[in-house]
Amino acid sequence: MVYRGHVLPGEVRTLPREFYTSDALYREEAERIFARRWVCVGRAARVAEAGDFLLAGVAGESLIVVRGADGAIRAFYNVCRHRGTRVCEEPQGRFAGSIQCPYHAWTYGLDGRLLGAPHMAEADWFDKTDFPLHAAAIAEWEGFLFVNLADRPPGLDDVLAPLAGKFTAWRLSDLRPVRRIEYDVRANWKLLFQNFSECYHCPRIHPELTRLSPYRSGANDLVEGPILGGYMRIEREGGSLTLSGAAACPQPLDGIADEDRSRVYYYSVFPNLFVTLLPDYALWHTLEPRGCDRTRIVCEWLFAADAPAAGAQDAVAFWDVTNRQDWHVCELAQQGVSSRAYTPGPYATQESLLAAFDRELLAALGRTSAGGIP
Repeated sequence: MVYRGHVLPGEVRTLPREFYTSDALYREEAERIFARRWVCVGRAARVAEAGDFLLAGVAGESLIVVRGADGAIRAFYNVCRHRGTRVCEEPQGRFAGSIQCPYHAWTYGLDGRLLGAPHMAEADWFDKTDFPLHAAAIAEWEGFLFVNLADRPPGLDDVLAPLAGKFTAWRLSDLRPVRRIEYDVRANWKLLFQNFSECYHCPRIHPELTRLSPYRSGANDLVEGPILGGYMRIEREGGSLTLSGAAACPQPLDGIADEDRSRVYYYSVFPNLFVTLLPDYALWHTLEPRGCDRTRIVCEWLFAADAPAAGAQDAVAFWDVTNRQDWHVCELAQQGVSSRAYTPGPYATQESLLAAFDRELLAALGRTSAGGIP
């Protein structure tokens, strides 16, 4: 949502129609991007105690993310090693010390080991150690949980190196969630990603936002690669992005630098995380593609433990309005790019991060060009 960035290399156009409408391309993205990159699946605070779990959807797979008795967080495919039954149905909860398949009661430890398999001892060849739940790589960063389905994924810290130290002052791991909203949007995930990466649309779509944060303010500092973004200014001195325009909290978060007290930072992490940092709180979005024209979005607001409830609600209400404005226009964009009349249009200079996102997408798909993207 930032204005100043890289100068576009000549005329650069948007992606062709099939990138938003093709089921085959959607499946290719699942395999070549979401099954190979680190994908954010939420916050570690959601699995705070031993046995706490959540289900995560990644590249069409269901994963069980669970904290073990040893305190470690693990991710397992939600597939029984007996006959492949889905083990867990609830989206979130707590296991009472073990994980049991509802079909034939094969039972697993919180560390994935097979503990019990009724009557399988009658087979003299059977060894329980050969049949643990299949695991996926999982790592934590700033309180966020990321999973990777690749056999040998790169280190998460290496992937997120461009953000090293940027969020330290916010102490994101210590902030607590005050509200979580899930949205079901009838639009391709890339349209949502692109929408987050520019404020060219803000004067028309976001009157509440533009009265508080000038849409041509700020600058980008990460302009190429899998992590993009920068900052915009907050116009009102001592204010924040809330419906009232007042700060959500009496004081900025501890450690926030003076220059950051009048800024809002926006960063996107390819392929599915948006992080927004303000002087007094933070919020994040994750995207889960569920079809070439449908995306599940989770948004959560993070505050210090002593944040006043009224101020937090003021911030939540502001971004819920802003989110719904964005989702609506993205649905209109999906309808438009699905038309036989749509052809790739030119990016404006304010949309340089969109062109950078397109280049990262094409590289992840192993393509050198698409439409007007060099």
